[in-house]
Amino acid sequence: MIKHISSLVAILFFVASCQSQKEVIKPENNLADQQEQTIRYINNNPKLVVGLVVDQMRYDYLTRFYNKFGQGGFKRMMNEGFNCKNNHFNYVPTYTGPGHASVYTGTTPKYHGVIGNNWYDKATKAMVYCTGDSTVVSVGTASSAGKMSPHRMQTTTFADENRLFNQMQGKTIGISLKDRGAILPAGHTANAAYWFHGQDEGAWISSTFYMKALPKWVSDFNISETAESYFKEWNTLYDISSYIESGNDKNNFERGFNGKKYATFPYDLAALKDENRGFDILKATPYGNSLTTDFAMAAIEGEALGKDGITDVLTVSFSSTDYVGHNFGVNSKEVEDTYIRLDQDLERLFMYLDTHVGVGEYTVFLTADHGAVDVPSYLNSVKIPAGYISNTDRKVTFETFLMDTYGTKDIVENISNNQIFLDRVKVKALGLKLADVQQQIANEQLSYDHVAKVYTAATMNSTNYTHGVEALLQNGFNQKRSGDIIIVNDVAFISYSKTGSTHGSGLNYDTHVPLLFFGKGIKKGYTLQKTEITDIAPTLSALLGISFPNGATGQPLEFVID
Repeated sequence: MIKHISSLVAILFFVASCQSQKEVIKPENNLADQQEQTIRYINNNPKLVVGLVVDQMRYDYLTRFYNKFGQGGFKRMMNEGFNCKNNHFNYVPTYTGPGHASVYTGTTPKYHGVIGNNWYDKATKAMVYCTGDSTVVSVGTASSAGKMSPHRMQTTTFADENRLFNQMQGKTIGISLKDRGAILPAGHTANAAYWFHGQDEGAWISSTFYMKALPKWVSDFNISETAESYFKEWNTLYDISSYIESGNDKNNFERGFNGKKYATFPYDLAALKDENRGFDILKATPYGNSLTTDFAMAAIEGEALGKDGITDVLTVSFSSTDYVGHNFGVNSKEVEDTYIRLDQDLERLFMYLDTHVGVGEYTVFLTADHGAVDVPSYLNSVKIPAGYISNTDRKVTFETFLMDTYGTKDIVENISNNQIFLDRVKVKALGLKLADVQQQIANEQLSYDHVAKVYTAATMNSTNYTHGVEALLQNGFNQKRSGDIIIVNDVAFISYSKTGSTHGSGLNYDTHVPLLFFGKGIKKGYTLQKTEITDIAPTLSALLGISFPNGATGQPLEFVID
């Protein structure tokens, strides 16, 4: 009798417990709905994670332009969230493709395989583009601009792991003016990635890797003439005399736009667009970031992101900052105005998230894919060592060396991205040892002006570096894809035009970038402890309670998580 009474009590307790749980998680007949509510009930994760990458953003832009920012953009993240003030890239080369891949995979080109924006493919003997894919078809345009996918990225992103964790129920959407800025962050399992095709179309497009046709909300956005609305005057947001954080508006260090004699404010974009590839001119103005923000908000609504209990991921890359930096340079009034206006776009985006997802229901991080060097000709003008490299002159000298030493130039297949690729079949046919040829060429290159260091693939494969540029080179070295010889130029010496800024090195101006977190699950504070770009994805994975990306080498920043 006691046994039966005990059993009855246990059954009643179980029923009461289930009834209580039902009231909390509100299960529906649909199993997916039950899983959705249960996941949120158990984990209490943010409804939406928003990853923001600002292309070519140096860390010092946060401090240099601080007094020009409002309270709702960069300052909101810094004051309400966590600021990692000593955040760096831990590899070379610091380019856009590797940068976006590394932020979201939590590892370096050594493992994810994106060793540049373009690189020489040793198997096909041709240059390849990091997201180029001839097996897919453009969606939203008849041009080849949509023939893109993440197939060359060899590891998962934290967005991929989030989708795997929740049985593909959470959504992932990637957005950027640049295809690589949209595709690589969103990962392999993304529901969609969208990028902007300019020229005479001005449309957001995708590829058949993701879909057969654009969703209605994207088509509606494309015909809304939102892009056309930005063909207007670009002048400084505030009185230009107040822009004391940047150099003179008229100088010799900026390229500007075709059709305008001087690179000075204001810029009549409607009048200049025909000489500057139509809609593409918007990319090199702050309005490209505004257009990206418009489209990101349309995506939140169109895809109902953050509307249920399963975490969605939205990746947004603001690319106009890179185009403006390349065109006008780090110290330009144009760069300052672009960041002041980006700050307003961030405020607009955060207010939209507050309304459509809910205050305290989303998590945001902001970083960059690389920094940039001050224009070397400007640095020279203030007596700082810097300069330019002529690849043509180097090539002539190098080819003379090849003929004198090996009797042929054909021993070298390709020179690109500061790497030399050897024809290994030719090396063998000449009866030479590969390691000896690598070292001979390295010694020759080291004798050239403004070459600081040279390393061979044999050295990269046999030596374990733990610090310095050597460690950065090794983290960027992929055995299958990288070259036989790697060249490091002198500090602030670049192969580029004498106007505008560029990037790619392992020096602080290229590696030191912002890292801000704020929103649900994030502590308030800051650190001067060194953090690395590869720590971001593991931190987000830890916050969400999901698996780390499968190749991740970074570590969770536990001091960031509340």
